[in-house]
Amino acid sequence: MIGNFIQVANALSFSALLFIVASGFTLIFGLLRVVNLAHGSLYLIGGYVGMVVAVATGSFFLAFVVAAFAIAVVGYGLDRWLLERVKDTELKQVLLTLGFAMVLNDLALVLWGGDTRTIPLPDMLLGAVRMGPFFYPKYRMMVIVAGIVIFVALWFIYNRTKLGALIRAGVDDREMVQAMGINIRRLFVLTFMLGSALAGLAGTLGGAFLTLYPGADAEILVFALAIVIIGGRGSLAGAAVGSLLVGFLANFGQIWFPEFSYFIIFGPMAVLLAFRPLGLFGRA
Repeated sequence: MIGNFIQVANALSFSALLFIVASGFTLIFGLLRVVNLAHGSLYLIGGYVGMVVAVATGSFFLAFVVAAFAIAVVGYGLDRWLLERVKDTELKQVLLTLGFAMVLNDLALVLWGGDTRTIPLPDMLLGAVRMGPFFYPKYRMMVIVAGIVIFVALWFIYNRTKLGALIRAGVDDREMVQAMGINIRRLFVLTFMLGSALAGLAGTLGGAFLTLYPGADAEILVFALAIVIIGGRGSLAGAAVGSLLVGFLANFGQIWFPEFSYFIIFGPMAVLLAFRPLGLFGRA
């Protein structure tokens, strides 16, 4: 009983982290039509930046803020100065973001080496919290809460603000939005920066319990791609549902069928795509 509760809670905390990563990825993919293969590298660099700030200042909150801001700036540069030059060719965009990811990975390897790193936690997040007859790590509970808070905040922005209305309209018909006199380029930049900031924030969150190491970017990117494909491009609800599915399948798959852990995720995804090619919440 206790073991089952712990595994469910672990799956929820992992799903919350995946949602933060995938929500930024699906916003960029949904509006800009760019499969940003550098998204995982932005996650990893964000984690390293958060680690440096946390070690230097002792403030975990400041690490979140600085990592999100720094990766938003990197995202701005990627979108404004690189992707802008290949905006009409999807294959070039994919290759460009893949090359940019390799550059970031090599830069991280030079700056922080190949050893596994962990972001130190503040005293208030150490230890476990009691939940009835069970105990669970405070930090993982905080990750679950952070995922819920970010989902609510994004839902509010997406459904109750002018920016959200423009993003939804841009996902559905960006040519019409541009024809109405909206500065679609500015909207693209803001969306890319928001998605990048979420990747940096997730990197700091994940760096404290999944650790940071060369290759972590590719692993998180694979999960994000699966979530977006399952949930549907540009769908916030799809990202949430997809994160839960992938988080639970990944967590329990490693326990029940460790040799088929990836097949347990991508097998059902292939079946789903056979019947719903646009994903659970995707629209043509």
